[in-house]
Amino acid sequence: MAAQADLGLIGLAVMGRNLVLNMNDHGFTVAVFNRTVSKVDEFLQGPAKGTKVIGTHSIEEFIASLKTPRRVMLLVKAGPPVDEFIEHLLGRLEKGDIIIDGGNSNFQDTIRRCKYVESKGLLYIGTGVSGGEEGARNGPSLMPGGSPAAWPHIKPIFQAVAAKAVDTKTGKEEPCCDWVGEGGAGHFVKMVHNGIEYGDMQLICEAYDLMRSIGMEPDEMSKVFGQWNEGDLNSYLIEITRDILAKKDDQTGKSMVDVILDTAGQKGTGKWTGITALDLGMPLTLIGEAVFSRCLSAMKEARVRASTVLKGPAPRPFTGDRPKFVNDIRDALYASKIISYAQGYQLMQAAAAEYKWNLNYGGIALMWRGGCIIRSQFLGRIKEAFDRKSDLENLLLAPYFRNGIRLAQRAWRRAVIAAVKMGVPIPAFSAALAYYDGYRRERLPANLLQAQRDYFGAHTYERVDKPRGQFFHTNWTGTGGAVTASTYVA
Repeated sequence: MAAQADLGLIGLAVMGRNLVLNMNDHGFTVAVFNRTVSKVDEFLQGPAKGTKVIGTHSIEEFIASLKTPRRVMLLVKAGPPVDEFIEHLLGRLEKGDIIIDGGNSNFQDTIRRCKYVESKGLLYIGTGVSGGEEGARNGPSLMPGGSPAAWPHIKPIFQAVAAKAVDTKTGKEEPCCDWVGEGGAGHFVKMVHNGIEYGDMQLICEAYDLMRSIGMEPDEMSKVFGQWNEGDLNSYLIEITRDILAKKDDQTGKSMVDVILDTAGQKGTGKWTGITALDLGMPLTLIGEAVFSRCLSAMKEARVRASTVLKGPAPRPFTGDRPKFVNDIRDALYASKIISYAQGYQLMQAAAAEYKWNLNYGGIALMWRGGCIIRSQFLGRIKEAFDRKSDLENLLLAPYFRNGIRLAQRAWRRAVIAAVKMGVPIPAFSAALAYYDGYRRERLPANLLQAQRDYFGAHTYERVDKPRGQFFHTNWTGTGGAVTASTYVA
């Protein structure tokens, strides 16, 4: 077969199919292969009929169809299947060819694979792809990282097919795709994106639950979310929540949301974000609570049993000012969202220091402005904040977000207090507020904690009247002696 494809893609599930069609729309010739070969023919006879897409029925035929340097993109299940395909390809590709993993791989796996593939003389890209089926077809957010030498060869394709967003500073339309960094940087940024997505969704669910607790019906809530989507909370997730709450079930005529079982699934990226935060010593409390909330929701049978014996505040009709309370919920949602992104960006900053990545934080916000699940008006403000101060320590310190918290704070606290009084769980709202109150405190009770650690384990402590880095131990009982344990800072 004559080499004529600009890129080859392996994996014809929903994301792969739609991304191929997107590339075809933008004038690129794509060769496709799938382990279940019949899916190649189904695709060519179905959605790809009449396109320039080249179907292949073996790895050898697939590779022969590609122009050099060969660009091979994998959209297969994360984990061992990626390693298996890399091994299949390494024996057939040549020096300078490029392997691209577009799945939801763990960034540590991408770091390992990048080093391994480069050791064989090839180049490797691990790219986040966000936006789901719709994004893949019409313009996703793409977050590539890996071998820098590969970027010029995939940049024209990726930036052509990516979603576009207007840069609020220049007014120009920019692709929601740019180089993120070496090694696993691309998949790391995608992981943080997914963690923030977990947080955003949990916050919206808590707002919904609070409105439900004061007797609001889904149709009424749909109108509220529609109004919120016209302001600072404008986002894809708010928009689809509006639509979900307005949808009726064809079988029962009830609101669709009321016939869906309250057990949430997850694929792991939120969990990875939390684990990475623990590894790097970052207080990613809101996203952690979002992950644990999904875990608690999955304990459906246990919750049903507990509901019959564990008592809390008795449900009572809401007698307060409903519009005012809904506005409080809105402000609590907005303030908590600021905290979620502040924590996510702190995690990226910590990882950049740990892995020696030069992350463009404003550019990442721009990449998330379109195509991806967390796309929102809000992200433009984040880009502006980092454009003004590239070494911004925390988003909360940027004037726009500091003022946003100031304006929302009283309502945020009222909403949390009301939820506690009603017995409505709001783990993300309350975790966000606790983080804010902790971060703004000059002094926390960790001095007592260090004293406790030194008492039972001789772990030592620092003193307020001595320079940082000097550690001391007290013989609290008179029998402990001067021996101390090793010290570390998490």
